[in-house]
Amino acid sequence: MFLTTTLLDASAKLASRVNVEQIIDRLVNWSIEVGKDILAAVLIYIIGRFVIKQISRLLAKILEKRKLEISVQTFLRSLVSLLLNLVLAFAIISKLGVETTSLAALLASAGVAVGMALSGNLSNFAGGLIILIFKPYKVGDYIETNDASGTVKEIQIFHTILTTLDNKIIYVPNGTLSSDAVTNYSRQVTRRAEWVFGVEYGEDYERVKAVLERIIAADDRILKDPAPFIGLGALSASSVDIKVRVWTKSSDYWDVYFDMNRIVYATFNKEGIGFPFPQLTVHQAKD
Repeated sequence: MFLTTTLLDASAKLASRVNVEQIIDRLVNWSIEVGKDILAAVLIYIIGRFVIKQISRLLAKILEKRKLEISVQTFLRSLVSLLLNLVLAFAIISKLGVETTSLAALLASAGVAVGMALSGNLSNFAGGLIILIFKPYKVGDYIETNDASGTVKEIQIFHTILTTLDNKIIYVPNGTLSSDAVTNYSRQVTRRAEWVFGVEYGEDYERVKAVLERIIAADDRILKDPAPFIGLGALSASSVDIKVRVWTKSSDYWDVYFDMNRIVYATFNKEGIGFPFPQLTVHQAKD
């Protein structure tokens, strides 16, 4: 009886040991297989990123050689980069053992929900296509919208990147730019600058006009055609407002605008032409 019990205990221990060894072997084999898949996925990622960079560089050279607009080039580069990264992501997922067919079916079934969630991005994508087709602006143009203004730095798939005058970066959705009013200050070669200079009551208008004409004639950046305009704009409460309009190249607009303010201020002071300031005349009643 004792011998039989001892043999049974030994058999149970041996069976338990065999089971543990089998489990360990399976875990080791599974770890090796999973490790191979992970290593392969990492290699696919590294090689894929390298290939995507090379394709992007090659595409940039081809687009530049074809002399396409910078806005079209940036849009196509961002679009191709997005598509290549999606292909790379599917390749990595497939290598990790995830069934891409099932994943595609899952994505298709969730298409409506995703489409609703991404409706804003889809409208931005469509807006980018509209911008590239109809070209209301291009890279390098200075534009103004309801919410932002700046120089167009890049036109991407979903956004247009603006650089402001104080060197800030603004990302404006393409959907907004394609549907709202956009002012393009760079589309035309010339641009009109306008000022209102107030002088004191009692100043000789013809003398003030002659001084302004002399200042305008001395600036070569101001165009002779269309001819400059000087007129008496309004008789305000404390000043006689003289309106000045001139045409200049769009690239010279701001320099001409600020230089004219500076020169008029210095010249009027030199000529003794007085600048007005708000004043109130009080009449005292006599007893």
